[in-house]
Amino acid sequence: MQGFETLDWIVIAIYFMLLAGVAVWVMTRKQQTTEDYFLAGRNLGWFVVGASIFASNIGSEHVVGLAGAGAGGKIPMLIYELHAWIVIMLGWVFLPFYLRSGVFTMPEFLERRFSPATRWFLSVFSILAYVLTKVSVTVYAGGIVISSLLQIDFWFGALITVVLTGIYTILGGMRAVAYTEALQTVIMVLGSAVLTYFGLKAAGGWAGVRENLPPEYLNMWRPNTDPDFPWLPLLISSTIVGIWYWCTDQYIVQRVLAARNIQQGRRGTIFGGLLKLLPVFLFLIPGVVALALKNKGELQWDTADQAFASLLMQKMPVGLRGLVAAGLMAALMSSLASVFNSCSTLFTVDIYKKLRPMDSEEKLLRIGRYATAIVVVLGIAWIPIMQNISGVLYEYLQSVQSYIAPPITAVFLLGIFFSRINSQGAIATLVSGLVVAVLRLSLELSRDSLPAGGILHAVGTVNFLTFSAWFFLFCVAVCVTVSLLTPAPSAEKVRGLTFGTLTAQQKADNRASYNVWDIALSLLVLGMVAFVMASFTG
Repeated sequence: MQGFETLDWIVIAIYFMLLAGVAVWVMTRKQQTTEDYFLAGRNLGWFVVGASIFASNIGSEHVVGLAGAGAGGKIPMLIYELHAWIVIMLGWVFLPFYLRSGVFTMPEFLERRFSPATRWFLSVFSILAYVLTKVSVTVYAGGIVISSLLQIDFWFGALITVVLTGIYTILGGMRAVAYTEALQTVIMVLGSAVLTYFGLKAAGGWAGVRENLPPEYLNMWRPNTDPDFPWLPLLISSTIVGIWYWCTDQYIVQRVLAARNIQQGRRGTIFGGLLKLLPVFLFLIPGVVALALKNKGELQWDTADQAFASLLMQKMPVGLRGLVAAGLMAALMSSLASVFNSCSTLFTVDIYKKLRPMDSEEKLLRIGRYATAIVVVLGIAWIPIMQNISGVLYEYLQSVQSYIAPPITAVFLLGIFFSRINSQGAIATLVSGLVVAVLRLSLELSRDSLPAGGILHAVGTVNFLTFSAWFFLFCVAVCVTVSLLTPAPSAEKVRGLTFGTLTAQQKADNRASYNVWDIALSLLVLGMVAFVMASFTG
């Protein structure tokens, strides 16, 4: 495998200089309030919102993993990259309620809609989940990518990335994160687009790729008897996970909460939806191309996760290799910055401020920076742990979201669409959902020691997509049943926070926040999703 040459290193250096320039420019702007620090003064325009949504989503483990799915026969996983329609849902369905309520965080919205107990639950749960999954997996995967591409020590590669990202996140807050993510989106898209072009050129175009793949390889819709990816559970489970991730998770939603108004936020989600379609072509297709070239004997790699790097180092011209490597580093740094900032916001606004409501804005800003620094240190502490972790557990961490999502998705969806849902129903769903998720994870880890034929073995071994779909139905049943058996929430409590309680003025304001172009572009995104789904049928 070829290494980087002088021109590649120059391109990488230019990327870091641009990143430093943007970060320094943002950090020179005074931040005097928590709204400035955590939500960029609620003044972001649609382009920065959309680019930030996309960059937060795409991490280095995402890039390498998606290419690995394309190279390793896991084409059905493509459905998770077709969530552009759910990003659109964030703007049209959820965002008006979030912005009207003036909240900083998703747990804060649950308190407005239900009770302080739901806020505390989601705050603590989200922070723990971020540190144990998002931070650890991103740092681990990023360390592997950077150390292999730049041919440096894993520890050094992971450490320098975490520290650099932590510095501008701590000093610049949400504004630094959002503006650097806008730059990183451009670098990511350019780098991966160039790689896709040269890969297809080397393979003889798309027709050449298909000639060197097994029949039905590109079919993402498998029968319901398929042990790994039955199509109906895949469709249901991916939708549940998508709504949780794109519409209710602080990690993503914080970007639209920072929008100037509902119109700019919604247009940001439409732009983010258009960008969300790109990973299919920029990351999955290179993996498929790498497999076709391997089948032709023109490319060598041992595991599917090496497909992206092999295509990069063996088929890309000098200089452009540096551009793609910069794109991968941009993906890693943008994801890390997002999770650092989200953890800091959740801790400061939902935990510290609740315990010390009389503290000044200056004190809260300082606590926010301390909280970010602590998460950075935790990220560094995770490096040796993740370095020694087994591959099985690493893959297992990727599927945890299928068990996290159902109870949270059920509470948010029912909370907005069904005004009869009350705080007792919401907290019962969240708590019972956590118990079921922990039970499933425990049984999954110990399934080899469980007696075959028993109910525990059945629960621990059932396909995770099938389990997630039934788990969501269970959560809906708990939420509705408990709510109906307990007193209804007061009219004042839910007014303006559900579709059935919107005032005439709120409806009029919402109608005034979009025009025919917003509708047309949203329909375009939906049409493109349907087109891609229809294209991957064999």
